Amino acid sequence: MSEIDPTDHALATIASILEHPEPVLVVRETETVTVTEMVVAGEHGVADEHPMVDEHPVVEEQPLVPEHTDADGYSKVGPGPMVAIRLKWTVHRDDDGQFYVHETIGEQSVPVVSGPMTSEAAVHFVDAHEDEAHRRFEELRSEIAGRSSLADYERKGEA
Repeated sequence: MSEIDPTDHALATIASILEHPEPVLVVRETETVTVTEMVVAGEHGVADEHPMVDEHPVVEEQPLVPEHTDADGYSKVGPGPMVAIRLKWTVHRDDDGQFYVHETIGEQSVPVVSGPMTSEAAVHFVDAHEDEAHRRFEELRSEIAGRSSLADYERKGEA
């Protein structure tokens, strides 16, 4: 009997968490009725079986992330299943009017500070690092899923 690497169990657990996201609560308001439904992230809601012909829903376009008029306090959080290892970038303005980006890992870490820079450069820095973190997380998630399916294949004795 061969020993199974303990990291395979950890990777399989992380992969299963990522494959089954938590449901997201979506609230939609119309002119006369408020509709609340549960939608799993990544799926589309089910259309009403008996739509009302005379009523038209009012849709107000709102950005998912509010626009900042000032870069001070602008913040984004990286992906990940655990808060303890999640990256966070926050823009802070210094007394001299320059902007600095504080990058932390988890809630209790000492920030790595980048700067000074302009407000636009600080916001771009945060956005670029968040995009890169999401890209790398997706690569890791794909790799974990691939290893998990390979481990299942080996356990069944098909290798």
